[in-house]
Amino acid sequence: MNHAERLEQCYTGAVYDVLRAMGLNNQALPSSIRPLDPSKKLAGKVFTMSGHRDEKLDAHQTLLHWTAFLSKAPADSVVICQPNDSTLAHMGELSAETLQFRKVRGYIVDGGCRDSEFILEIGFRVFCRYYTPVDVVGKWVADKFNEPIEIGGVAIHAGDFVLADRDGAVIIPSAHVEAVVSKTEEVMKTENLVRKAILQGMDPQEAYLKWGKF
Repeated sequence: MNHAERLEQCYTGAVYDVLRAMGLNNQALPSSIRPLDPSKKLAGKVFTMSGHRDEKLDAHQTLLHWTAFLSKAPADSVVICQPNDSTLAHMGELSAETLQFRKVRGYIVDGGCRDSEFILEIGFRVFCRYYTPVDVVGKWVADKFNEPIEIGGVAIHAGDFVLADRDGAVIIPSAHVEAVVSKTEEVMKTENLVRKAILQGMDPQEAYLKWGKF
């Protein structure tokens, strides 16, 4: 399995614990960013996008920029968007279906989404902060791709990895991906040993002292 597939077998709490133990303490995105479908995990290599509100542009210009994004997002990536805006929907049904067809794994935005019922029906994985029917046409432009962005104080670079589930989302810097994934897999094995011992009657503190994990 590749890193994305292995990460999707993990959960964010375990990954966060590993990152913290490695001294990477500020890798969790804000708790306000939530999944459309809490039953689905999302993991993969990050493709970054940012944009800004600009009502001087007409509908055609903003849609040219938006469709340029849809063309650029690579297959097997997770798009993470910093829209620098809290008023519009930065994902909708046609865009979600387009990205899914182009084999993009999912989309995380520090902003809004619309057409959520349709997106849920097709199964495209989206994490966002709010919902609104107001779209970006004539109001917002995607302006930078694969450049560093920041969400909630967390630095995100193209090529980093992300794991997102119902608990939230964590960013794994590209230089540490293999180490983090491998250590998380080991943590989960140890947790299973602790769980089994406790359910067989071992004292919880004794189990913690034996395996050093709880």
